[in-house]
Amino acid sequence: MKFNAQLMWFLAAFYALASGGYIVWYANSYGGAFEPIGSAAIAMLAIMAAFIGFYLQMTQKRQGPVPEDRLDARVEDGDFEMGYFAPWSWWPLFMGLFASVCFAALAIGWWMFFIGFPLAIVALIGFVMERSRGQNAH
Repeated sequence: MKFNAQLMWFLAAFYALASGGYIVWYANSYGGAFEPIGSAAIAMLAIMAAFIGFYLQMTQKRQGPVPEDRLDARVEDGDFEMGYFAPWSWWPLFMGLFASVCFAALAIGWWMFFIGFPLAIVALIGFVMERSRGQNAH
């Protein structure tokens, strides 16, 4: 995690320099004009990389070294249970399908959102409650 935090900080610095370079290059190429969209986009990359770098750095300080940071670590050290997932669940497929319908509503029309959103809520409830009913209840 330490390396990942350092990588994100490096990328934040790189994007900040690239943003400044882009502003200077565009101003020199087009007679002193300022182009706000590209400049803001590259600056936002720097800000997002800094957010991730800050989060990873703070998490690494609280959590301590993870197996990926240790040179003496074995493969088994990083092999831990990440949670329980239903092996034959169809709900994630339906959640993705209905979320894509909601996203397509941006391009096609808002009427699709009013179809996809309630179905996505039903799929989300089904996914959350799947292991709480019938013979699969725990």
